[in-house]
Amino acid sequence: MKSGIGHLFKGLDHIAIVVPDTDAALKLWRDKFGFRVLFTEDVNDRTVRLTHLDLGNAHLQLVQPLTPEDALQEWVRANGAGLHHFCLRVDNIEAALEEIRKAGIGSSSKPHQGTRDKRALFLDNSTTGGVRIELTWK
Repeated sequence: MKSGIGHLFKGLDHIAIVVPDTDAALKLWRDKFGFRVLFTEDVNDRTVRLTHLDLGNAHLQLVQPLTPEDALQEWVRANGAGLHHFCLRVDNIEAALEEIRKAGIGSSSKPHQGTRDKRALFLDNSTTGGVRIELTWK
């Protein structure tokens, strides 16, 4: 029997890397590593470009902020291109959040548009050991 909240998660959805330029990043991830591009889409009123590459059992998501005022621009300036978060799938976000909160883990954002009409939100990384974790659901 599983203890904790592990039963809520249906698997790893993606690992996200913030990049200042998707085309430049593809020269590494697609051309050198050989990961196949699955799709690219602009989300959140076309302020962010998400490009998904096939890792086999999950996706590698390249996240490019498209507007100067997007918060990810500051993140890139402060940190450079690099690992931003990992994302777990859940079936029922309301039930998941209730159990997550009971476990002492908070959410730090309101739901936002994810890929392919999914919804997503970030957990409060002050309650996850400093690790940025996103949850996604349909």
